[in-house]
Amino acid sequence: MLSLPIFIILMGILVFVSNATAVPWNNEPTGQTIATLSADTQVTFDNPDGLALPSLGSYEVVERSVWIHAKRPSTGEVQRVHVLIRQPVGAGEQLPGVVFMHGAGYGTAQNSFGDVAQSMASAGFVTAVLDKPAWSTSDIDRDYPASARVYDQVINLLRDLPEVDDAKVGIYATSESTWVSSYLLDIDHNVAFQILLSPMVYSPRQSLGFFVTQDFTLVGANEGYQSLVRRVFSADSDLFGLTNLDINTLDPQAYSIPTFVAYGSKDVMTAQVEGTEAMLHMAHQAGNWDMTIRSYPVANHVLRLGDESETGTPLADRYVTDLIDWAVGTVHGLQQTSERVAGVKLYQSITVPKDLHAMRGLTVYGLIVHVFMLIMLCAALIVSMVALGRTIRLRWRKQHGALKQHGALKQHGALGFSHGFGSQLLTLTITTLATLVLFAAGIGQVVIAVIKLAWGGAPDENPGLIYWSWPVIQVVCTLVVWAWSRVFARLIEVASMRGMISWPPRKGSIRAVVTGREPVLASTRLGRVLFWVTAAAMFGVLLVFAFWGLFIY
Repeated sequence: MLSLPIFIILMGILVFVSNATAVPWNNEPTGQTIATLSADTQVTFDNPDGLALPSLGSYEVVERSVWIHAKRPSTGEVQRVHVLIRQPVGAGEQLPGVVFMHGAGYGTAQNSFGDVAQSMASAGFVTAVLDKPAWSTSDIDRDYPASARVYDQVINLLRDLPEVDDAKVGIYATSESTWVSSYLLDIDHNVAFQILLSPMVYSPRQSLGFFVTQDFTLVGANEGYQSLVRRVFSADSDLFGLTNLDINTLDPQAYSIPTFVAYGSKDVMTAQVEGTEAMLHMAHQAGNWDMTIRSYPVANHVLRLGDESETGTPLADRYVTDLIDWAVGTVHGLQQTSERVAGVKLYQSITVPKDLHAMRGLTVYGLIVHVFMLIMLCAALIVSMVALGRTIRLRWRKQHGALKQHGALKQHGALGFSHGFGSQLLTLTITTLATLVLFAAGIGQVVIAVIKLAWGGAPDENPGLIYWSWPVIQVVCTLVVWAWSRVFARLIEVASMRGMISWPPRKGSIRAVVTGREPVLASTRLGRVLFWVTAAAMFGVLLVFAFWGLFIY
């Protein structure tokens, strides 16, 4: 009669929290495609004057290094940046140039773009690869406007070289740097052309929300884990000083120059269909019809064949040849004769969450709940250590005859727990924390599977933990709530026996409980404090579970 109403109240609170923090998300339409006009990715041009056009391997290549100082305007930080310049030998003057722009991570001039930069240099381009301008930033707080200015600094470095035609310097941007390129083309309207490898197109919030949700599905993660993505990417990052999630990347100016776009069919990070449509729309808005789209079979996000975590994975067949042929024809002002959209069919499994936005109320509540849980867990740990120390000390004194146990201490132990509350508290705490560990392990396994997939690996046929752990956690959470309701019902029952609940309370009952003469929970203050602090910590864990949707059935 008592446990059931308490259980219903507790479950009602947790179910309400789970549903109140749920973020609606429509993945429709699914399975979008764009049919290419030809399976042949080769890029050809009309050459009526019979110009002798260089191609891959036309020239020997020499390398030289220069160093520049890259300043971050917002903070004044200066990074010494290594620029590796590759030049064709004997190619003459008025050569075109290309500056390479880094994707995510911390690429350097020495370990990035080596094969592509070497290949383009062998076809008559002066190429520049630089250390990624990162300063003191990390992947989550990059300074894109400042990075754009550094890349433009290197563009101007190439333009100033006597052998380079300053009107024919373009960029090669990949993944994250396609967000930077939109800033670059806004400040430098003289960039001649751009090669975009797996462009992200949409804002970081929308792009990352898309690819993480898609990848969670592809690796076989339970739908519950997929709902975590919605809450994460609804966070108001401005509260933490992170302003990159909602930058405006849909700028027609960013697609106002001749553009070569390359995708891989195994790329699980980019919205290829909607991205292509958006880029074409913006290019046409800017009056640019010189857009070439190529899609390569089996290639991953960086156009490699195989797992990117393994060294030496080759680039997709014909990719380098195609982009060089396109770049050579473009800088010579020739008319393209091959199809604009070619290769394998473009495919996109779900829609881009364009309505995804920051939710400040949800973010503040989530922050409060997680901070509360961490504080109470730390408090419970501290009190537990104190209780353990007291227990060890009393047992040591007993063994050495320095203590005579009497009364409550003899009957209930060092903390004075009564009516089995000590063992119940220990069991429920271990169960709740084990469930928290299982939840963290499930998330960790999903993240590892997604990273493996993003690198070009294949998902496991049997998802295992990342699928079954979610319903198991839900069942265990329900059982834990039921067990806590039984404990609270027992507390009420004992308090009633002690005369505390009657009105007015029985004379002397409250004093008897407080002094430990007739305990409800424990005969010692430390035991009572340990119980309530631990109970609050475990309730904090349940609130965190509710925040992430574990009480949506």
